[in-house]
Amino acid sequence: MAQEFVNSRIQPGKVVVFIKPTCPYCRKTQEILSQLPFKPGLLEFVDITAITDTSMTQDYLQQLTGARTVPRVFMGKECIGGCSDL
Repeated sequence: MAQEFVNSRIQPGKVVVFIKPTCPYCRKTQEILSQLPFKPGLLEFVDITAITDTSMTQDYLQQLTGARTVPRVFMGKECIGGCSDL
């Protein structure tokens, strides 16, 4: 389920950020990216706490990226890191 949840959102040509709404680094990332001129629909913030098993989602993000922390920023299919990598 976690794998499907993550993979269904990561798409070529799109920036997707996996977040937790209470995370200060996630809020900072949202603030930074929201100021950039993305075309509608090409920037998405995905709240991983909205699904039933947040821990499994973070485990899968670790498999993909080497880190289970949020935010995880994907440009297309490639993870560029977290807030400090912007």
